[in-house]
Amino acid sequence: METCIQACQAKQAEEIVVLDLRGITSFADYFVIMHGNSHKQNLAIYENVTQQLKQIDVKPLSVEGRKNAEWILMDYGDFIVHIFSLDAREYYSLEKLWGDGIKLTF
Repeated sequence: METCIQACQAKQAEEIVVLDLRGITSFADYFVIMHGNSHKQNLAIYENVTQQLKQIDVKPLSVEGRKNAEWILMDYGDFIVHIFSLDAREYYSLEKLWGDGIKLTF
């Protein structure tokens, strides 16, 4: 997951938060949540995460939301990456929805 965080930081992802969901949910251990300032930046973050993780032989199980880049969800099994626009991040408010998780910031 460290490689993922570094890939997001390299593309200036905003307010990166990791929620530790172990013991709360069975479908993932962590959510990695951030937002970009444009759809173009969101796609750049997505592409960099994909490329950097592929280099260490980590590939997503599924990816959704690339077309409109308002909310790109990348499922890596143990962790799920959420790349939002600011408006979508505020609207869906995953940090509040999953507020029982331990919040780690980067």
